[in-house]
Amino acid sequence: MRYFIVPTYNEAANLPHLARELAPFLADNQAWLVLSDDGSSDGTRELARSLFPIERLTVLGDGTNRGPGHAFNAGFEHVLARAKDEDLIVTMEADCTSDIRILPDMLAIAGLGYDLVLASVYAQGGGFERTTWLRKLLSATANFIYRFIFDLKVSTLSSFYRVYRAGSLRVAQKRYGTLITEHGFICMLELLIKLIRTEARVIEVPMVLASERRIGRSRMKLMRTTLHYFRFLLRFNSRHGRRAHPSSQPR
Repeated sequence: MRYFIVPTYNEAANLPHLARELAPFLADNQAWLVLSDDGSSDGTRELARSLFPIERLTVLGDGTNRGPGHAFNAGFEHVLARAKDEDLIVTMEADCTSDIRILPDMLAIAGLGYDLVLASVYAQGGGFERTTWLRKLLSATANFIYRFIFDLKVSTLSSFYRVYRAGSLRVAQKRYGTLITEHGFICMLELLIKLIRTEARVIEVPMVLASERRIGRSRMKLMRTTLHYFRFLLRFNSRHGRRAHPSSQPR
């Protein structure tokens, strides 16, 4: 079984394109889509029910805006209450900046026994299209700092676009109690560190981030997110300690 978790916040303009991209993957009864809505006010929830197969769709959310971390955690909790350990969970952006063309490869690689497959703009062959030099600089700097401090052997730390094995998420959930406690975009880094520290097998595949495919502006506030990165460093170290598990290397 494959589950797709997509957080949404005022993504009505992007949903038709997302529905077209996901249609081949939702065409059989072995796939399920969870849209975890974060308080949209533009009709995202209602539109989703008309665009996606209703028999393979769950829309979560109570109309309150709490941030992508809360939306992701709600999605994971919903799916893990139903999934088998061997099932795969795909997470991706609702704004169509996740390159759907590499998803078959990501799923195939996950089938080789990896617990987490990351789509990486920093892996050889990946990159950015039409993004600012400041965003590139801040992203690269934050990645370098966190890779050094936590001894992480992966290059992309906070991408939404991933394939997880459900069993590996359950292991992290059992150890930490809650998979995600951070409400902002830093939530994906938090989850990555927790998975690595529970000996998840991780691998990266290259992806070119095409931000021009997005309709509307990015929901990420650059300076606020950068500040959250450094606050997270202090909070996570105080709660869980500094040392990361060396098994972040693919094996």
